[in-house]
Amino acid sequence: MPSVSTPNWANKTIWTGDNLYIMRGMNSASVDLIYLDPPFNSKTDYAAPIGSQAAGAAFKDTWTLTDIDVEWINLIEQKHPQLYRVLLAAMTKSDKSYLVYMAARLLEMERLLKPTGSICLHCDPTMAHYLKLLMDSIFGRNNLRNEIVWCYTGPGSPGMRQFNRKHDTIFWYSKSDVWTFNRDSVRIPHKDGGPHAGGFKGASIEPDDPSYGAKGKVPETWWNIRIAARSKKEYVGYPTQKPLPLLHRIVRALSGREDTILDPFCGCATTCVAADDLGRNWVGIDISEKAAQLVVQRIESRQGLFRDIVHRTDIPERSDIGRIRRYNSPHNKKHLYGEQGGHCAGCGLHFQQQNLEVDHIISRNKGGTDHLENLQLMCGNCNRIKGDRGMAYLQTKLQLAA
Repeated sequence: MPSVSTPNWANKTIWTGDNLYIMRGMNSASVDLIYLDPPFNSKTDYAAPIGSQAAGAAFKDTWTLTDIDVEWINLIEQKHPQLYRVLLAAMTKSDKSYLVYMAARLLEMERLLKPTGSICLHCDPTMAHYLKLLMDSIFGRNNLRNEIVWCYTGPGSPGMRQFNRKHDTIFWYSKSDVWTFNRDSVRIPHKDGGPHAGGFKGASIEPDDPSYGAKGKVPETWWNIRIAARSKKEYVGYPTQKPLPLLHRIVRALSGREDTILDPFCGCATTCVAADDLGRNWVGIDISEKAAQLVVQRIESRQGLFRDIVHRTDIPERSDIGRIRRYNSPHNKKHLYGEQGGHCAGCGLHFQQQNLEVDHIISRNKGGTDHLENLQLMCGNCNRIKGDRGMAYLQTKLQLAA
């Protein structure tokens, strides 16, 4: 089994910033469990109510295809052709923009997971079908462990013309065919206090075994857990806040004590609070500074004075690969030459290594980095034509010149 890395951050760290760039600086195979509750492409603007603990927290869940998205699509087409085919299935430009955003980040999460790790992606029916295809492509459809339905009750409107929409979906994937599942830690009572009388023929445990009934049962894949807003002690007013019992069950089942839990869209930090309650190590990332404030407030309110949290805004430096090399270093050039078979990424012609130049697929001024995943080799002519523009511009120019 591949080796794992030591995290290059302290336990109980909360980052403020774009999770893509922060995750790119985190060591590979250093996380045991990832739970993410990302935007859903709901085309809604969210804001916490004034006067609540989360006041000031707000985000837009509206997506528009941009030039940078197009560059990501070009990068994914070159390096992840199977994933690229999923992006082609998007029915609107908004959907495609959202899926490109998610694909880039899920690729990093796959790298961060240990071989025995798991990831739980929380979504609603808006994009669940597309997101499952992304997950199948990145983590492997055979590694889907469960599709969990979180259902809850709530009022409808008098003039409803459809059933009340009251469920979300959680896709649980493992990194490999070895994973953690602590079934005894999440058992629930049997209905009417005892196991079902049928269905035990040939089983190793007899239905009249009293110890079996006392242990309770492993839950089905539908979980009826009330929403956070119905718990006054728990609710901080954060839009889309998820209930602690939901995260307690996930963390208990899929990780061990002192395992490392990552929530890259931690919002009001429910995952971090649940992980802390259960003695796990945790790290959270959110674009809003409010998340860092909320995790301190929520943990202190549960456990008293809390001084160990680390708040960071920098991009970490990976220790599993050493310093990121200068983008046009001989090492990078040699690696890319072998990866591309000596062919220019633009015109496709074959060149000697010394006649090719290292180019950023997504330019630095558009958010590109010096990581190998964002580098390619091009001949001098193609590199001059492309400049700091995208590959789509280069391909158009080459076609016009043909």
